[in-house]
Amino acid sequence: MGLIANTSVLLGKELRTEYRSRELLTMTGVFILVVLMLFSYSLDSTSGGSRPVAPGLLWLAFLFATSLMLQPCFLREQSNDTLSALRLAVSDPFAIFLAKLAANTLFLLLIELLLLPIFSIFFNISILKVYPQLAFVLLLGSLGLGVTGTALSAISAQARMRELLLPLLMLPLQTPLLIASAEATKALLEPNPVLRWDWVAILAAFDVIFFTALWLFGEHLLEE
Repeated sequence: MGLIANTSVLLGKELRTEYRSRELLTMTGVFILVVLMLFSYSLDSTSGGSRPVAPGLLWLAFLFATSLMLQPCFLREQSNDTLSALRLAVSDPFAIFLAKLAANTLFLLLIELLLLPIFSIFFNISILKVYPQLAFVLLLGSLGLGVTGTALSAISAQARMRELLLPLLMLPLQTPLLIASAEATKALLEPNPVLRWDWVAILAAFDVIFFTALWLFGEHLLEE
């Protein structure tokens, strides 16, 4: 109960902070929108030739947007040594990671779901019939991006070249997640859409493995 209570309080703090500034949602949403617009203009979306590459471009935009969103995740806790105060205030340090993970995943998923209709317009792809399945794939993919990104954000926050280190660490680590997410999304955007459970299983396994690793070693990341 201590973990759940601490996580709830810290999650409320994260949500209130973002509600007051709206910095992360605005920055990430505008970035993804601009990237999708550039891709749609560079490809011939009217002929349907962009359909095979559209899922990959979509998840590539999500990846770079995630690096922007997670960059200040632990940096803002360094002012006035807030992170040390949080560690003393909670009974389980994992609550800090869990709250930030929940907030980051929620923010990313919210932006993705809002921008999906715009994506369908830009690339001339109908998503209305498969919107629930797409939301499920986005949830698993966003959770994977959030788990790895939150852990790497804690690591890079202590480095001198933190702005460069986080994307460099995220790109190779999240490649399997991006491949599975793009393939699952692609199968749903085909003329005969189908939910590929093999790719969904890979996404779920990725999330479980890295969430477990974060749970086991999260306290050591905060100490570093």
